[in-house]
Amino acid sequence: MVRDTSTKLCGIRLDNPVIPASGTFGYGQEFAALYDINCLGAFSFKGTTLEARFGNPTPRIAETPAGMINAVGLQNPGVDHVTEYELPQLKQVYNKKIMANISGFSLEEYVEVTRRLAGQEQIGWFEVNISCPNVHGGGMAFGTTARGAAEVTAAVKKAADKPVIMKLSPNVTDIAAIARACEEAGADGISLINTLLGMRIDLRSRKPVIANTMGGFSGHAVLPVALRMVYQVYEAVKIPVVGMGGVTNADEVIEMMLAGACAVEIGAANLVDPYACRDVIAALPQAMEKYGIKSLQEIIGGAH
Repeated sequence: MVRDTSTKLCGIRLDNPVIPASGTFGYGQEFAALYDINCLGAFSFKGTTLEARFGNPTPRIAETPAGMINAVGLQNPGVDHVTEYELPQLKQVYNKKIMANISGFSLEEYVEVTRRLAGQEQIGWFEVNISCPNVHGGGMAFGTTARGAAEVTAAVKKAADKPVIMKLSPNVTDIAAIARACEEAGADGISLINTLLGMRIDLRSRKPVIANTMGGFSGHAVLPVALRMVYQVYEAVKIPVVGMGGVTNADEVIEMMLAGACAVEIGAANLVDPYACRDVIAALPQAMEKYGIKSLQEIIGGAH
């Protein structure tokens, strides 16, 4: 029996639900040198701001059991470099739609980054990061209140020419309320979760391992939290949900879709094994056979 791995995200068909998460796949070039990245459902490029950013001081990575903490701080070459260099280069090796992950430190910056990316034919969706926990003065500050999330949503929607997916922070008490606020403000989809806030302490120096003190905790350990939040948001909104957080294999992709995700992003696993997404996609038909699934689209929200 042929297993149908396809899905849809905001009306756009994907060959499969697997999307490398922003910040773990660069702008695609490094991975294109390893395998044909056209096997991906799509991918979300590195969080992009108006101006180039060097990011936070080092050390900015710390390992932890079943995960990692990062405080990279949105290091990126700036939106103009992305449109003039990264996207034309990517076109040589990738022929599907990409997700433009954008970030900012003010409403005006979110709007301007969106405006400069509008009209790029390669972009299928805008994924708006209002949930970065390791930068000061922006990012997560917008995503921790329903009002702030709605303001960014409404502002970006006016500048966007593609579906707008709001990427939410798990570092809140009521994720469903924030998702609903985004939907009411015009969001076309919800993406979650971004990293949890965490830290490690060096026992010899007795100081935090990361120069930024705290950073974003991701990896396999966060999967139960991510599943719970995807489940809650699926019940709270009518727009599509993109799930992520700790996913490492095909079984967990299916689990995330049963919770309510129509597509699944894989993040930290790419940093451990650059072939992670390719291998998960290859394993999907066998996992579907194991659980008696003919079509992935039929199981979305199946755990409710």
